[in-house]
Amino acid sequence: MCRVISAGYILRYILFSGILECEWLSILKRSQVEHLRQKVRYGEMTKAQIGLIGLAVMGQNLVLNMERNGYTVAVYNRTTSKMQEFVAENPGKKLVPTETVEELVATLERPRRVMIMVKAGGAVDAVIDELVPLLEPGDIIMDGGNSLFSDTERRYKELTPKEIVYLGVGVSGGEEGALWGPSIMPGGPKAGWDAVADMLRAISAKAPEDGEPCVTYLGTGGAGHYVKMVHNGIEYGDMQLIAEAYHILRDVLSLSAAELAEVFTEWNKGELDSYLIEITSKVLAVVDDETGKPLVDVILDTAAQKGTGKWTSQNALDLGAPIPTINSAVTARIISSLKAERVEASKSLPGPEGGDYTGDRQELIDAVRDALYASKISAYAQGMALLRMASQEYGYEYNLGEVAAIWRAGCIIRARFLNDITAAFNRNAHLTNLFLDDEFRKAVSQRLPAWRSVLQLAIGKGIPVAAFSASLAYYDSYRSARLPANLTQAQRDYFGAHTYERVDKPGSFHYPWEF
Repeated sequence: MCRVISAGYILRYILFSGILECEWLSILKRSQVEHLRQKVRYGEMTKAQIGLIGLAVMGQNLVLNMERNGYTVAVYNRTTSKMQEFVAENPGKKLVPTETVEELVATLERPRRVMIMVKAGGAVDAVIDELVPLLEPGDIIMDGGNSLFSDTERRYKELTPKEIVYLGVGVSGGEEGALWGPSIMPGGPKAGWDAVADMLRAISAKAPEDGEPCVTYLGTGGAGHYVKMVHNGIEYGDMQLIAEAYHILRDVLSLSAAELAEVFTEWNKGELDSYLIEITSKVLAVVDDETGKPLVDVILDTAAQKGTGKWTSQNALDLGAPIPTINSAVTARIISSLKAERVEASKSLPGPEGGDYTGDRQELIDAVRDALYASKISAYAQGMALLRMASQEYGYEYNLGEVAAIWRAGCIIRARFLNDITAAFNRNAHLTNLFLDDEFRKAVSQRLPAWRSVLQLAIGKGIPVAAFSASLAYYDSYRSARLPANLTQAQRDYFGAHTYERVDKPGSFHYPWEF
């Protein structure tokens, strides 16, 4: 039988050694963790109700969330020391430390439930390959990472014949959300959802309006990860719109970061009330310790991306779904990465000439607020329309009102007006576009003059407003009964004999153009 090394033994050893203090703590932590593992091994501890693999910050916070809600959680990380440190830093909590995947599986109640929180792609496949030989029919694997929905579809199809229940579980909310309640977007077999629904409801965010859990079953296969992908695409668009509003006010009105913080704080009290507006106000208020300047002014103007926004754009192109605001946001991040080229170009490429802005300061601030809100409606209209098309293409059968409802709290795009989106789809479950809902049509109509004037001003001042422009162009295109695509199709027929349809009779036609 293995000997359990007590903390007291370690302390007595320390008294008669020259070990450094940091090494004492490490030895003590390892002994405490080993003691817990031995208790599990010899049946002195209740088995865990769920296991979690991958103890980066999101994984750790989800574990603490689960434990706080009454679940005993077995934890495993490829780097054993990270697992040991995490367990030792959370004494008294219902955590089961394991040093191998085999050990983790052995500690779990049946049917076993394992959540994977590792980097999307090959790492997920590698963990699944380790898990599957150890599991039994009816056991459940949940991928809580940012996996591409088509990868989730593939894994779902591969594991179903083996009778392993595979759920793609989108999780949004960052570190804080993972700890205190994220928005959760699960997809996979309905029986799998039924088996984990109580736990996911318990750890999810709760909508402030009605206390409803921000989680719902979204459909088969990759349905959950698809919704998470579109969530992230909308997030890209929302962030770019906010950045452009900031850019206009900063450059046209020469507002300081502190003044801008006050503007965004005020905006967050009204229709723009949202997590992203809130944190924007906080970011703008921070002063850099080293320079005494606003921190935002010393951050390099290059925005990174992990790829989920790009995935949204790529899939939308495959489906033939127009999402220009999201596409422009992805492009804006790519252009931002060309810092050296932009600096060089700024030395020779001329911009518009013009004097200082002479209009009313507050009127412009209000106009930018209205333009931002209208553009935000456009971005969400595009995202919801994409979900509708994907639901038809992939058979997900989304309830778009429920999708909007689970985004009301916990996630990055949480916002007051998601209640309005939920209400719109509750009024009309077959609504094809948010612009066609009476309330949203009124909201946009009231803000159209400001929306157009802000764009004209920004373009006249040489301020790039790709997302604002794309949002308005989407609106104007969608409301147009006749677009210039007739000329495009005539050109296609001219050089490629692609044929065209006519407005006055059915059928396909080709004109004998003269070359």
